Amino acid sequence: MWTPDLQHSNKPIYLAVADAMAEDMRAGRLAPGVRLPAQRDLAETLGVDFTTITRAYAEARRRGLITSTVGKGTFVARPFSAAASAVSPDGLVDMSMNLPPRFTDPALENRLWGGVSDLERDKGTALLLRYQDSAGAPPDREAGVAWLRDRLPDIAVDRVLVSAGAQPALTAIMADLARPGETICADALTYPGVRAAAAFLGIPLLGVVMDEEGAVPSAFEQVCGEVGPKAFYCTPTLQNPTTATMSLERRVEIVRVARRHGVAIIEDDPYGKLPLEPPPPIAALAPEITYHLAGLAKVVSPALRIAYVAAPDVRAASRVAAGLRAITGMASPLTASLASAWITTGVAAAMLDAIRGETLARRRMAADLLGEPFGQPAEAFHLWFTLPAGWSRTVFQDRLARRQISVVPSDAFALTPHPPEAVRIGLGAAATREELQRALEAVRDVLGGSPSWAASLV
Repeated sequence: MWTPDLQHSNKPIYLAVADAMAEDMRAGRLAPGVRLPAQRDLAETLGVDFTTITRAYAEARRRGLITSTVGKGTFVARPFSAAASAVSPDGLVDMSMNLPPRFTDPALENRLWGGVSDLERDKGTALLLRYQDSAGAPPDREAGVAWLRDRLPDIAVDRVLVSAGAQPALTAIMADLARPGETICADALTYPGVRAAAAFLGIPLLGVVMDEEGAVPSAFEQVCGEVGPKAFYCTPTLQNPTTATMSLERRVEIVRVARRHGVAIIEDDPYGKLPLEPPPPIAALAPEITYHLAGLAKVVSPALRIAYVAAPDVRAASRVAAGLRAITGMASPLTASLASAWITTGVAAAMLDAIRGETLARRRMAADLLGEPFGQPAEAFHLWFTLPAGWSRTVFQDRLARRQISVVPSDAFALTPHPPEAVRIGLGAAATREELQRALEAVRDVLGGSPSWAASLV
């Protein structure tokens, strides 16, 4: 029977037992799948209260060290297999995908999958055999409030909706604010998803001139005066594709313009939790005119397809919920419940920390190999790479494709006729840092060559 060595620990016994278990797993003294002693037996062996060992096992389970099955016992958790490579069968390294980077943390991975097992135990088939309201089940909306609270401390649950990802929520919000033919404006370089939604709805999308912080207030004012847009769409923190982040002063000025002209703001905030000290969201500055959209895809898991909408008021929330009902019916109760469980147990916060840490490591690698990207925020896992003089984005994309690397040229994001000579490079799709390093070295090598078309002809 496994017995922990507690002689050299000055921690409470329940923590010392969990620490000893983790150490013995790292040292190979506890192999995956090994059955651990019953709690009562271990309590008698150590001469401690049964409740102390119960707390120790609960702590070990919280860390993802153990799994338990009723009637069978408690076992050392098995590590999950490594993530599949992002290199496709034909050798292509897809740096066009803007995915959160994959981290290595077996204990956290066990906690993730433990959340799935807990759903089976706690909710059973009832979770699989029901519909829910298009706004989301009450516990899932409450979990959304908890997730948003650090950014929007005053948000009420009746203003929060659960969506099957950010894209249907964005489409529903735009449909609520503008009719076909009415204009919405956005950054001159903007998220392709908003372009797709606008085209689908028949809503013209007008670009606003940008600088290093995003939309320029005077340019926004000019668009409002000349066109009278129904809404302004923006990603004020780690903007996609440029990584621009609005300062607090810029956000205040954008709000002033929007209020002066009666323009609603659609604040897409997929990356807002990545910076450790981000400016307040626009929805905290102007809740009465702002639709705040916070997806989990970039900061927890793209596979969940869960996003939370904070509407300006209850009536607006009801209208957006009607749009979600028409577009998707409802968010999946299974994934919504899993997202709620991860938020409630702290797993989502741990995922965010792991993604942030891996992002910082990958950004350092990119800076070492490609040079510091013009002061762009280190918490962004995509690079906006302005090409050196002489290079066109078309030639650069072609050269990388010859090296089996895919990136996104500025054309995919542009709302103006003449996009800059720039590309977006995703750092997250590569499964490992080693894979990313090889891809970035190829990018560096291409940049070291000639930008002339003739250089690629034989």
